[in-house]
Amino acid sequence: MSEDPPFDPGKSRIYLSSPVNALVEGIYEQNVPLSEIRKHGDFGLGTFNDLDGEMVMLDGQIYRVGGDGSVSLVDPEIKTPFACVTFYECMSYENSQVEMAYPEFLEWLTSLMPSPNLFCAFRIEGEFKQVKTRSVPKQENYRPLVEVTKDQPEFYFHDVAGTLIGFFTPAFMSSLSVPGIHLHFLSDDRQKGGHLLACHTKQVRAEIQLLYTLELSLPLSLDYLTWNFQRDIKKDLDKAEK
Repeated sequence: MSEDPPFDPGKSRIYLSSPVNALVEGIYEQNVPLSEIRKHGDFGLGTFNDLDGEMVMLDGQIYRVGGDGSVSLVDPEIKTPFACVTFYECMSYENSQVEMAYPEFLEWLTSLMPSPNLFCAFRIEGEFKQVKTRSVPKQENYRPLVEVTKDQPEFYFHDVAGTLIGFFTPAFMSSLSVPGIHLHFLSDDRQKGGHLLACHTKQVRAEIQLLYTLELSLPLSLDYLTWNFQRDIKKDLDKAEK
């Protein structure tokens, strides 16, 4: 694997604005503006209050992929119930010039990680033969995420250039963030995107950053403080995120 210049270890921190278990249970409102999220990173993913679309943060810009598939920059005072971000800095990278179906692609990304017990940030740029994504339409509170995603709109893109943004979360952290590899897509023309469900690559460059410090904020909303968390988080996420 090719090596980039030394990175700043002070930037190897991942920030979660809330544990993902709150989102899984259907708590879709928190009092955290995106301007606050930007203090903790310039790269990442998440969603917006009322589960109003998929969030993609790339190079400090925050985009919303709406339930209709439209992509737009968002006001920094819009609030989020869940965001996962870091100050991104490439540690190492590898290029692939061969086509890969989605299972092969995930295996390749997994092979780039030195350990399954650390968080990793992934930034994958290149050309894709196919990309399948989803978003979610605006919701009322309290409908569990796994129920919401049964009705998710899905989008299919062909012969598209773009960037995949996301993270690997260790299995033992599944109540805090989506376990395994979790990616969102944004096209180079900033017209297409969403939560990645599948892809077929043409030629891509995969960058990786190890993240070994976790910063977590716990919500102070009445819903969160009084909620009796009972759902099987891993089971629900396996259904909702794939």
